[in-house]
Amino acid sequence: MYLEELRTLLARHARSDWSTAIDGVLISRVDRPDPPAPSMSGTVLAVIAQGAKRLALGDRVYEYGAGQYLVASVDLPVTGQFTRADPEQPALGFGLTLEPAAVAELLVQAGPADTPRSGAGVPSGIAVGDAPPAMLDAVVRLLRLLDEPRDRAVLAPLVKREILWRLITGEQGAAVRRLGLADSGLSHVSRAVRWIREHYAEPFRVEDVARLAGMSVSAFYRHFQAVTAMSPIQFQKQIRLQEARLLLATHPGDVTGVGHRVGYDNPSQFSREYRRLFGAPPSRDAARLRDTVRAPVSVLP
Repeated sequence: MYLEELRTLLARHARSDWSTAIDGVLISRVDRPDPPAPSMSGTVLAVIAQGAKRLALGDRVYEYGAGQYLVASVDLPVTGQFTRADPEQPALGFGLTLEPAAVAELLVQAGPADTPRSGAGVPSGIAVGDAPPAMLDAVVRLLRLLDEPRDRAVLAPLVKREILWRLITGEQGAAVRRLGLADSGLSHVSRAVRWIREHYAEPFRVEDVARLAGMSVSAFYRHFQAVTAMSPIQFQKQIRLQEARLLLATHPGDVTGVGHRVGYDNPSQFSREYRRLFGAPPSRDAARLRDTVRAPVSVLP
């Protein structure tokens, strides 16, 4: 029942840049399957109304389709591919940006007795689940406000809080709850992830980043692997190569300079690792990218 109206609302309000009149709300429409494309996940809830997508994080693969959702609680380098989308039945999806402050506010207001108990260990930064009717109902009510500008400013924040609450208390809520806890293992890993992203071109020692995250080296490595499905060095390599691809889209003739700018002193190593990730050497991939526009949030269908 909810999916039919959700598809109608998404199709009516989809824009080429995925934006909407409600802050933090995204709508995607994709008319055909694409080759696997690396990008950053963002911290987001993505609900699919029509179509399907496959997402890879390190050696983990997530597949989600109509009536399911994916939640990314850390901004991670992922590779996504639409597996069901065509002009007659395009992939349609809803996205909501997750803010740690909003999660923390709900957790404080609710109190520990009102939320499920989190299991031991640190959850993965990405999880998939079936969207319960209460969540789909709230998503539909939020999207209806796109047709009701008078009510939007007052009601949209309330419905967004409801969606977040449904997510926090749902089957995949553990990672989202930890997103709002300043002392959780996930927040420590997120701190390290941000540092590596901001200093991706610089060499680093794992010991130093572990100290920055406030963890022992062994605990940091274990938690980082659990959240990202990669070692810190592998994570840095993914970020470097994705940044290189963005640079090559505008500087296709300067492969060596781009490689050096993202932290590679050896051009042959840069070319080899670039080809391994993107399936083509830098110069050829750059030519292919010049006329390509990337979608803003990769986890959305």
